[in-house]
Amino acid sequence: MTAMASLGLLIIRVVVGLTFAAHGTQKLFGWFGGHGLQGTGGFFESIGIKPGRTMALMAGMSELVAGLLLALGLLTPIAALLFVVTMLVAMVKVHFPNGYWATSNGYEYNLLLIVVAVGIALIGAGSYSLDSILFS
Repeated sequence: MTAMASLGLLIIRVVVGLTFAAHGTQKLFGWFGGHGLQGTGGFFESIGIKPGRTMALMAGMSELVAGLLLALGLLTPIAALLFVVTMLVAMVKVHFPNGYWATSNGYEYNLLLIVVAVGIALIGAGSYSLDSILFS
């Protein structure tokens, strides 16, 4: 892989990964305008995901771990799997009935994250990743 391709993957991984991790901290700690476990758990209960607080903890941890793993380029296939599972649940439970566009609370953002994560997993995390350092 060329140095420029690895640099491109690094930029994508860091921005997407840290954004996803930040979404996890919104659920877990209420950071960045999030609702924390209590608020997220209450929302989950309202849409039939029970027990809400436990499921909010699981979703938040999944987002935090997946995002950090992707940003670091560590265990990239596992990071992608966590992205896919978390976003598929969000799509099925919340976003599909609202159509495609995120402006209508649709599944646009979720699908984009799935595609990026799977694409990176298929290509590889690039030379500037912990996967490359540890497993090459």
